[in-house]
Amino acid sequence: MENANEYIERNEGAELGSGQKLWKRAKKLIPGGNMLLSKRAEMFLPDQWPAYFSKAKGCKVWDLDGKEYIDMCIMGIGTNTLGYGNPEVDGAVLAAVDAGNMSTFNCPEEVYLAEKLVEIHPWADMVRFARSGGEANAIAIRIARAASGKDKVAICGYHGWHDWYLAANLGDGNHLAGHLLPGLDPKGVPQSLRGTVYPFNYNNYAELEEIVNNNDIGVIKMEVMRNKGPEDNFLQRVRDLATKRGIVLIFDECTSGFRQTFGGIHKMYGVEPDMAMFGKALGNGYAMTATIGRREIMESAQSTFISSTFWTERIGPTAALKTLEVMEREKSWERITETGTGIMAGWQALAKKHGLTVNVAGLPSIASFGFDGPNALAYKTLITQEMLGKGYLASNLIFSSLAHTPDVVDGYFNALDPIFSLIKECEQGRDVMSLLKGPICHAGFKRLN
Repeated sequence: MENANEYIERNEGAELGSGQKLWKRAKKLIPGGNMLLSKRAEMFLPDQWPAYFSKAKGCKVWDLDGKEYIDMCIMGIGTNTLGYGNPEVDGAVLAAVDAGNMSTFNCPEEVYLAEKLVEIHPWADMVRFARSGGEANAIAIRIARAASGKDKVAICGYHGWHDWYLAANLGDGNHLAGHLLPGLDPKGVPQSLRGTVYPFNYNNYAELEEIVNNNDIGVIKMEVMRNKGPEDNFLQRVRDLATKRGIVLIFDECTSGFRQTFGGIHKMYGVEPDMAMFGKALGNGYAMTATIGRREIMESAQSTFISSTFWTERIGPTAALKTLEVMEREKSWERITETGTGIMAGWQALAKKHGLTVNVAGLPSIASFGFDGPNALAYKTLITQEMLGKGYLASNLIFSSLAHTPDVVDGYFNALDPIFSLIKECEQGRDVMSLLKGPICHAGFKRLN
């Protein structure tokens, strides 16, 4: 391959920041470099991304060399809707640490949190807790399968890394059905799970109905929305289908919860599931996830085995209780939705100004944009590169937070404006690769909605 080494420089170590040096060390010690695909340096700016933080506060992040950035990007993958280091949440956590995080007894906060979640979602009666989204999804599937007495699951969306989910990519024979969830490789997932999970596309009711008609489906699990909202009464039709066929309906709100309503976004559409999961925003950066559901479904947890030591620690529920208190007082979901709506409009206005076309999608508080054409990833990389130089963590996705004030957003668009002008030049013939200081960023996997 020609120019394969064009980005390799002599005495590279003298030019690399502390974060990139540590990232190179990490990849020799940790498969993939870290624990989360979405935070890998190659997803943003290969060979240039600072990768590690020393401090985070509000919407600012400091790297290992003490350089300050404004986070107009993923904000901890959407965990911090109140901003980094919210003083009230952190204060509650510090008090819990001072009182003791673990003991032979259970922490009372888990009961108070369960009561609060049921109060917010009156259709639900019972709750189980975990600390990560993948765990919450696995818990929900185990309980739902136990309740339905059936193994087969229809899914729409992203639901974590566990075997039950990646079984969707076990194709016939030894071939991967890569068109289902491209980029998610099921190596290590037992072939015996083939035929247990059936993906369907969002807003395609006919596809789901065909799956249900041709397979003994016991569970439907789906994200309520991600890139676009329901059309043609889609959610209610799924609810009616599940009710008619005796199928357990699960809404995965690990990402969408508490972003446009106080609770699950399903409340916007007036459609109630049998179970739902919440994560990410629930603890404002502290690990906490919840699976809630109707009593007759949730009690099936007692007929199987779901148990883990660190699901009983105190910090998670303490952080969640205080986070919900602050959210409710500040009406955070309204404020971050307003901020995100303004950002989406700003992208469109900037594109129009420079004669470009952008595709804007997502919940307002999880807004994203992209360019069509063969240079889409190169443009995304260029934006990240140029914005980093201006003191911004930026890509094509923004998780809004209370810390993203109008002044912060205005500064972001002022910095982005000349980069859109560069992209216009590239659309008119300038070589985008000549503007990049390193390789193009990696692409993530394609989602079903």
